[in-house]
Amino acid sequence: MNNPDYNTLSTETAQKLLKKISPGSQLMDIHLAPGSYSNFTHFVTARDSGNTEFQLVVRRYQAFGHYDRGQKARREFAALQFVCQNGIPAPQPLYLDDTGDLLGIPGIVTHYVPGAQIESPAEPVAWARALAVTLARIHAIPCELAPRNLLLDANTEATWFLHSDRIPDFMQAHPDGERVWQAVRRGFPRLEPVPPTLVHVDYWPGNILWDGDQISAVVDWEEAALGDPAIDVAYCRMDMALKGLPKAADEFLHAYEAAAGHPLANLGIWELAAAARPMFTPQGWISESPQKEFFSHFVAQAEQKYVSRRNENE
Repeated sequence: MNNPDYNTLSTETAQKLLKKISPGSQLMDIHLAPGSYSNFTHFVTARDSGNTEFQLVVRRYQAFGHYDRGQKARREFAALQFVCQNGIPAPQPLYLDDTGDLLGIPGIVTHYVPGAQIESPAEPVAWARALAVTLARIHAIPCELAPRNLLLDANTEATWFLHSDRIPDFMQAHPDGERVWQAVRRGFPRLEPVPPTLVHVDYWPGNILWDGDQISAVVDWEEAALGDPAIDVAYCRMDMALKGLPKAADEFLHAYEAAAGHPLANLGIWELAAAARPMFTPQGWISESPQKEFFSHFVAQAEQKYVSRRNENE
């Protein structure tokens, strides 16, 4: 449960922040953003000294798993700087507080980007194509100047459920869990080598903002990493499959590979790895029909894809 102290951003804190970012500004409003899951996100509305209204986004991080919140703040701030410099639509980072001295706990402040999530598109194929092309652009960024000291290892992050030699209880409890765990455990050491790219790790429609029919921002870069680009493709395809949009998922893959200029070598194994996430928190995700059946079908297809690729290489 969220700490109620951080569900509220105090007027005093917001005014201190404005003094640093835009001296002479007048605070107008503060409100909690909907869908604040792994962090506390607030919108701050103000008027600058020229009487122009503007908005800021304040993101403060919850303690989650083994992540250090200060490191998470530094990673997301650096990742946003990097992708913005390379023409990716994303919020412009403005202020880093990796100690929590001003914000109370570690966090960052960015420009507000107008836009809305589209998770139930009127035109799924065009929607999927735009998502794929944007992801291919992210993966095409040259990584020589990436903030490597702050980025995670994407391949390790995506196989978080393998960190023990024993199958986790949550996977043991799912009908497909043991098969998925065994397949990924066998396949991970045999991944085909691919050049590492910048990987978002949580690329799905809930982290994409749209302004009309254009993507206005890719958000939530706190797990930014370097690794196999198929990790992002796999996770986004799984989300589309669970929404009952298999044609969109197939178009997403086709458009991505066309934009990237090559097929994905390890997609099957990463789709199986992606399937561990819903198993961890099945309630409201894959616990009811038809999502339960959509999920089993996705796992079966991913397993078939993995086995076919493995047989080709033997």
